[in-house]
Amino acid sequence: MLGVLAAGALAMSAGPLSAQETVRIGSEGAYPPFNFIDSDGNLAGFDIDIANALCDAAGFECEFVVQDWDGIIPGLLARRYDAIIASMSITEERKQVVDFTDKYYATPAKFVKAEDRELEIPEDIEEANEVLSGMSVGVQRATIHENFLRDNFPDIDISVYASQDEANLDLANGRVDLVMADSVVLLEGFLETEEGAGYHFVGPDYFEEEWHGEGIGIAIRKGEDDLREAFNNAIQQIREEGTYQEINAKYFDFDVYGE
Repeated sequence: MLGVLAAGALAMSAGPLSAQETVRIGSEGAYPPFNFIDSDGNLAGFDIDIANALCDAAGFECEFVVQDWDGIIPGLLARRYDAIIASMSITEERKQVVDFTDKYYATPAKFVKAEDRELEIPEDIEEANEVLSGMSVGVQRATIHENFLRDNFPDIDISVYASQDEANLDLANGRVDLVMADSVVLLEGFLETEEGAGYHFVGPDYFEEEWHGEGIGIAIRKGEDDLREAFNNAIQQIREEGTYQEINAKYFDFDVYGE
């Protein structure tokens, strides 16, 4: 089992990559089922299994660093780790400061509400904004979902949280009317849990490239093309060999890779 390192680990050496190179991977550990801390205190989830498979395919020795979401890109730039595998969407804004691999999955965003709340959300965003005017919506801070809400739903009251679990808890406690997040995260991490009983999806799927990007990729410091291409080759390899599909089936009954 790959260990979780303290943040002060040494930076990866410069120059061409070689087999058994140590590559440190930053992940949040608070975004189930994609990444979370298990009962033994270890990082687990789809992101982590994919990371381990990619490291095996690329011939890397990989070690994990747990990092809160708010500081995950600054931590990469400060060389606390060498790559981010934490369900990070590939967006134009983020591409200004980091490089990305090809996507390794893509899923839409959705709203969740209490089942006893009478509410229908139309597909047209302007009409949806009018319907939701004055309602409070919980969302994780510094995410594509926060940006999407702020830019497209100016009449809602946005409450931001350090983690998606905190937003879900406030929905369950009646402190917000809705939450928005990745649909799979909401399904697996809330709706199918005991705390999510009595809640369900409402409204359309949202996957607008301007905000939701091109899918989920691995973030790398700019200029580290050898590492980026090594991960790209590994993504292709695990999909061709069926390892990706085996990991997918462990967590989902549909193809999370998307179109």
